[in-house]
Amino acid sequence: MPTDIREATAADSGLILDFIKQLADYEKMSDEVVATEDSLRKQLFPTDGNPKAHAVLAYAGDQPVGFALYFYNFSTFLSRPGLYLEDLYVKPEYRGAGHGKALLLHLARQAHAEGCGRMEWTVLDWNTPSIDFYHAMGAQIMNEWKICRLDREAMARLAD
Repeated sequence: MPTDIREATAADSGLILDFIKQLADYEKMSDEVVATEDSLRKQLFPTDGNPKAHAVLAYAGDQPVGFALYFYNFSTFLSRPGLYLEDLYVKPEYRGAGHGKALLLHLARQAHAEGCGRMEWTVLDWNTPSIDFYHAMGAQIMNEWKICRLDREAMARLAD
């Protein structure tokens, strides 16, 4: 069955949260999810029209099977925006049917059409199926780069 991709709306906040929770469970990070339907709605579909991120949903017929959540960043070297794929998830029972590929292609086409200099994302080092999938799609794994992170507590300490 072909994949239909559509932009998420505020009414999809519960579905997006469900996908996030399923992804967190798969990544063994369920205890880190603090997102709520309301917090997602406020960030993705704010009343001021300035979303902090965007989401697309994948459907097989009328069944939601996956999602991708992304935002825009900027490359100083390229002097162009980039599309950063924060999460891509397809329900296990729908994997291998092309839905993940359809989501990735949709965003790659969008990024290209919008003049983005690159599209990036991270993948956990133990997630061999995803790493293999991304390699097959032509992605380069950037092993020389390390992710640096300040969580809310660390930012608060620095801010003081």
